[in-house]
Amino acid sequence: MSPSRFRPRHRALLALAAASAVALAASACAPKANTTASASGTSSASCSTSSLSLYKQGQLTVATDSPAYSPWFDNNAPSDGKGFESAVAYAVAKELGFSTSQVKWVTESFDNSYAPGNKNFDFDINEISITSARAKAVDFSTGYYTANQGVLTLSTSKYAGATSLAALKGAKIGVQVATTSYQAVENEIKPSGSVSVYNTTDDEVNALKDGQVDAIVTDMPTVFYLAGAELNNGKIVGQFSYDGSGGAAEQFGLLLQKNSGLTSCVNQAIAKLQSSGELASITKQWLSDSADAPELTQ
Repeated sequence: MSPSRFRPRHRALLALAAASAVALAASACAPKANTTASASGTSSASCSTSSLSLYKQGQLTVATDSPAYSPWFDNNAPSDGKGFESAVAYAVAKELGFSTSQVKWVTESFDNSYAPGNKNFDFDINEISITSARAKAVDFSTGYYTANQGVLTLSTSKYAGATSLAALKGAKIGVQVATTSYQAVENEIKPSGSVSVYNTTDDEVNALKDGQVDAIVTDMPTVFYLAGAELNNGKIVGQFSYDGSGGAAEQFGLLLQKNSGLTSCVNQAIAKLQSSGELASITKQWLSDSADAPELTQ
């Protein structure tokens, strides 16, 4: 989100550049497309730290939204390395050859991250779902997390016992603005009424508490966090998959500037984290297991 999230998400990207492009990128404050990499990928030599196409030379500039919520980040402090996405960002940075002190964080709102134009970061990590529409304006890395949509209500709600998506058609549902949760609700649940859209997940939760909506829909890790930490009587109704066309679950990707010279190198870093098992270890450490949440079908 999914969108989901406590921040305007609920929502990544990579390629590479020659050493001569580094100075140019530093002076122009924007990554440049790599014209020497082959279509099939990049060599480890071309992804050496000294030859990366960076927003600012000598550092890796990483963006996310503010506030940054659990379980993706810890205590609104992305730079502490705690929380799933903070840990992933630092793991990718390490694979690219950067020390912790060389990673610099900047703030970028979720819905502005995938807008066209130059970026003031190397990549953005913010539960940003990979979609074909967004990919027209930005680059995305390969996915680093696959997330189902989750349905959260109160234990006292008449929808707490719903066992199918059809049973939720009459519910008033809230989602976060600019997230894929809205399309997921419209296309999969097909509610009889309009979907309520909120600026932040905090706003969604308050609307649920106040009875303005019967349920909220966001990504499963956020649903687990909300049910356990933000609501005294939260009830996880279940989960369902959505990829924009009614298929498999969506994936979160690192977002980069369109035709970034860093994209393929970031993809290479993610592939190493996957093959070594480190990405799976980070996922297990920071994200709740959604296996016990029932699958909701039509």
